Amino acid sequence: MKSLFLAWQGPNRSWYPVGILDADASKRLYSFRYTKGALEAERNVGFEPLPAFPEFGRRYESGELFPLFQNRVLDPNRKDFLEYLKTLDLQPGETDPIEILSVSGGRRQTDSLEVFPKIEKRIDGSFSCRFFLHGLRYMRADSQERAMALRSGEALGISLELTNPASVCAIQLTTSDYHFVGWTPRYLVGDLLRAIAPGPHLHAKVVRVNQADVPVNRRVLIELFGRFPADVEPMSSEQFQPIEESRRPSH
Repeated sequence: MKSLFLAWQGPNRSWYPVGILDADASKRLYSFRYTKGALEAERNVGFEPLPAFPEFGRRYESGELFPLFQNRVLDPNRKDFLEYLKTLDLQPGETDPIEILSVSGGRRQTDSLEVFPKIEKRIDGSFSCRFFLHGLRYMRADSQERAMALRSGEALGISLELTNPASVCAIQLTTSDYHFVGWTPRYLVGDLLRAIAPGPHLHAKVVRVNQADVPVNRRVLIELFGRFPADVEPMSSEQFQPIEESRRPSH
């Protein structure tokens, strides 16, 4: 079973984890539930259930991947599919849509949704995750130019930004020559702060830089890796917990 979270960006540019997709393609089992982050988004910025999943307190099940997710993966029959996989640093045989979504994020220009994988903490506390650099479109021209000059394997610095206008606290990524090139996704910040707090156990490197013909939200692929303290379980906060039907607040 693999799990992906669905994040939604509100009108104030804040991100909320609003749902979780559990998938076992070998058994053709797929389920979707809203998380308590959806209720927080509802309270704070008026988030409403998605048309594909109209009830907050229901578990949706299917023998096929739900269209909301399947439509965020390029059709394997398209002639540019192999090039698409290359931009995600995936091999030609890696056509599992869950694996593709785990890297691509499934971003579309027509909505405010993004997909990201559940971070799995290994026995020794280590973890790793991949994502495309956020915020590149908002960088100054010199920073964008520096980002496009990044090389595979290049290490990036990690620093806290405590005055971010959209989320107050954010995690910045910088080059060794002190160019600020973007951010980690906001929905990862809470867990990453818990990895940073005990000491320097968080690192980032460039996996791949795609050229200008690739959409800017898939331009720079980053791998972030580190170690969580023994008492920290990633993505276990209230926002990530599924809504239980019996506990759905009444209005």
